[in-house]
Formats: sequence, structure tokens, C-alpha cells
Amino acid sequence: MSQTPDKNTPLVGIIMGSQSDLKVMSGAADILEQLNIPFEVTIVSAHRTPHRMLEYAEGARKRGLKTIIAGAGGAAHLPGMVAALTTLPVIGVPVKSSNSIDGWDSILSILQMPSGVPVATVALNGATNAGLLAAQILGSTNAVVADALEKHRTVQHDKVMRSVEQLRRGDIEMD
Repeated sequence: MSQTPDKNTPLVGIIMGSQSDLKVMSGAADILEQLNIPFEVTIVSAHRTPHRMLEYAEGARKRGLKTIIAGAGGAAHLPGMVAALTTLPVIGVPVKSSNSIDGWDSILSILQMPSGVPVATVALNGATNAGLLAAQILGSTNAVVADALEKHRTVQHDKVMRSVEQLRRGDIEMD
């Protein structure tokens, strides 16, 4: 397994269609930060800045990115269009936005990609899982990231087991 050549070079790109998506997409940034995975965050609108989207997607590999997390609401074309422009894995985050149909339009726009242009899709507003999936992709070839994921899983396990013990002792009450 290889190591990250430069700890400052972003390995994951986190992009979103507009500033209003930032609240949701910060979940991906938070988990990547916890795992010490370098990332970049920016706004790239498929509809309002298509040339920026094209440049971002086509240049991502050359800049050292290994995967892209793309969040979008409404028609949610950003993840699919970026996936069409790069061979890097793209993880789509459907965002429930003010102009969405309870988020279903975003989910279906990202989930129903045509054959040949895959986009991994997480749950509505599921940016934290997108960050974890990006880490798993990186961890398949990076021992440092794999170890960080193992530690994260251990922390989750231990937290649940503490809750089990608290419940058994009666320290937690059922409402």
C-alpha cells in the first residue's frame, strides 16, 4: 500500500452546486478532517458555471485528487456530469434543497445514471457517509487511511458498547 506523497495535496474534492449546499456537505469535510485526509471544498454549478465544472472535472486527476464528492439539490446534475468528465470515482450526495420535491428529484437524478457513467450515491443529505466512502476508496491503496478507518470503527464500536452497558445498569431510561 502506498502513502500520501504530500500531506497538503488534497486527495478528495468536495464540490456542490451552490453555497446553500454547504451546510449538508460540511459533513463530508468533518469526517475527512477527523481521518486526517486532505481535501478541497468549492462550489461548482453544473448549470450556472458549466465551463468551471468542465475544468474542475477534467483537471482533478492532474491535481492529485483520487475521488470527488459532489452534492446537489433539485435536478442534481452535478455528480453525473462530473462523472462523465473524469475517470475518478464520484460519490453523489442528493441534497434536499428549497427547490426540490422533498429531495426525491435529487435522489433520482443522481441514482439513475445511464450505463457507462457510474455515480456512487449515498442517502439524502448523507455527506458524512460520502466522506467515509471516499476514505474507504482511498484506504484500499493507502495504509495510513485504512488504519484511520479502523480506529474510527473501533471508536464507533466502543461507543455502542458503552451505551449497552449504561442501558444494562439502568443509567439510560427509555422514554
